[in-house]
Amino acid sequence: MSSLSPRALATLRWGGAIAAMLVGQSLITATLFWLLAAGGHQRAVERIFAVDCSRLAALTPPKRRTEVRAMLARDIHRDRFIGLFTPSGAPIEGNVARLPVTATGTASVIATVEPTELPGKDSDVARLAVCAMPNGTRLLTGVDLDDAEEALRVVERSLMFGLLPGLLLAVGFGLVAGRRAAKQVDAVRSLTEHIVAGHLHQRLAVEAHPDSFGVLCAHINAMLDRVQSLVADVRGVGDDIAHQLRTPLTRLRARIERSLREATDPTAFAMAGDAALAEIDQLLGIVAALLRIRELADHARRSRFAPVDLARLVEDACDLYRPIAEDRGIDLVCDIEPVIAVDGDASLLIEAVANLLDNAMKFGPAGGRVVLSLRQEGDVPVITVTDDGPGVPAAERSLVTQRFYRGAHDYAGAGLGLSLVKAIGDLHGFTLRFAGQGSAVALVGPGGEF
Repeated sequence: MSSLSPRALATLRWGGAIAAMLVGQSLITATLFWLLAAGGHQRAVERIFAVDCSRLAALTPPKRRTEVRAMLARDIHRDRFIGLFTPSGAPIEGNVARLPVTATGTASVIATVEPTELPGKDSDVARLAVCAMPNGTRLLTGVDLDDAEEALRVVERSLMFGLLPGLLLAVGFGLVAGRRAAKQVDAVRSLTEHIVAGHLHQRLAVEAHPDSFGVLCAHINAMLDRVQSLVADVRGVGDDIAHQLRTPLTRLRARIERSLREATDPTAFAMAGDAALAEIDQLLGIVAALLRIRELADHARRSRFAPVDLARLVEDACDLYRPIAEDRGIDLVCDIEPVIAVDGDASLLIEAVANLLDNAMKFGPAGGRVVLSLRQEGDVPVITVTDDGPGVPAAERSLVTQRFYRGAHDYAGAGLGLSLVKAIGDLHGFTLRFAGQGSAVALVGPGGEF
């Protein structure tokens, strides 16, 4: 046994367990069938005994003897034993010579009787019951067991002929099912080994019409797709951070080194320090934005959700950006309608709206117009920001929500604004949507179509 391969051992274990279960089930079924067959005959004859005792007990002694003779006359198969006996056991009427010693209680028993009306037969085995009559006499009523034993023998042979092939089929099916189960477990084990080794692209095979294990494999594959996507995101964030921080850090180092070398008075040193602090603040802003996006992606802030009045929130965002718009010569228009409340984090939602307004003012033309609107489309609230600029090209709309993407133009900033907006939207069930043409960007509430 120890020389077998792990897969062969697993097949034997699974197959043996399934075969043992099926064999046990077959044996239990056969035993129950046998017990029901034997017990069914006993219950049937005991009902006959109860009818005999109650019916004869209701008759007078002369009519009782007449009824016993009539019952024997009606017994054309000669399989009934009926006898009336005195309290001392002497026969009065019937086809039984003496009262069996074992038939002394009211419950039915199997005993040997001495028939008086079966030529050539001085003893027989029957199931009997003895009941007392009102005048002190005793009634013996019984049924010959020859036919019952023959029927039980037929049942035994039927069970044997049916059970042996069933046991063989159980063993065969158990081995086949065990081999299949071992193969499935081996497939999962092999997959986990590949995943642990770093081959995240490996997947389980799923048939066109999967069974329950196939459905489980599909769910495992979906989980691995998500794991691979998250790992790729983590790697991508690491690469992006390294790429985005390398240039500012190099510039910061060069500026500090040049300042230390060229500065000759306190004013020059102060200017160099201010420039270095500005660079450091920019780097800290990038790191803080990345940490914020990760926190939102992990849905760590759902515990702070509460009903939010979007109309008031959008109005607050307008009030916040009106001075900025005036300083830049931009006409900020706020068109707000009452909408249903949504569950969310008000500080995050206003941050998303603020990012959209900031982008509109940054990328729209100087002296242009920015419109912030809130509408109810059916049961879905929609927040839309529109400017007079050309908008996001269709080819870049799937890219602008990626971290650090700034498009074809090298605009100032870290390229994290729309990434943060999308993360906040995903957390709240909102969808970030771009207009077919123009510069409209919308946050569509939960349940809205993309």
